[in-house]
Amino acid sequence: MQTNKLPILFLHGALGAASQFQPLAAALSDHYEVHQLNFSGHGDVPFSEQGFSIQVFAAEVLSYLESRQLDFVHIFGYSMGGYVAMYLARHYPEKTGRIITLATKYNWNEATASKEVKQLNPALIEEKVPAFARVLEQRHTAGDWKTVVNRTAQLIEELGHQSLLKQDDYARIVTPCMLMMGDRDNMVSFQETIEVYKALPLAQLTIMPDTAHPLEKADVPLLAYYIRRFTTQQI
Repeated sequence: MQTNKLPILFLHGALGAASQFQPLAAALSDHYEVHQLNFSGHGDVPFSEQGFSIQVFAAEVLSYLESRQLDFVHIFGYSMGGYVAMYLARHYPEKTGRIITLATKYNWNEATASKEVKQLNPALIEEKVPAFARVLEQRHTAGDWKTVVNRTAQLIEELGHQSLLKQDDYARIVTPCMLMMGDRDNMVSFQETIEVYKALPLAQLTIMPDTAHPLEKADVPLLAYYIRRFTTQQI
């Protein structure tokens, strides 16, 4: 079916799934051809034999675009999804339209990775936040949610040892980008976000008021407004 709507792809975060984007997709569907996918091992998609990494997830995005004959797409990436989007913009700029990230952690080193990995313990999650454990169980229907948690911990540990995107990489991204973060995000720092913002040749910075890290905490109408504004304005 022919459409004159702008194509936009949503990329979910670590431990997340495309289903989390339903409110945002509804808010943007009148103006955009909305695309969503689950990275392998998430939601209803089994783990890939290729591995569980940013590079694998990026390859899955490229495969998705090819299967739907999308030569170009705007991307909204939440948290880890934003990191995948930036990796694509760095290495496959011909495929990416404008990039919008929300709550994406950019500064990965051994110290920051170690801090996050400590939280990614299935037994600890079951004990301390049983409600979240139930959410993860319901969200990841293709496999065991505990395996998703453990493999995410391994992915973050690897990022801590070998960050895939350094300041020089961001300086080489020619795609227009908008970095968004919540003013109450306790995982992502202003400093690391501003450093990447300053390194990017074509970038905007947006602070979401009264907003913590979880996607569900974001003001959907406000988020939709900023996405529409950025993807349609002249730069």
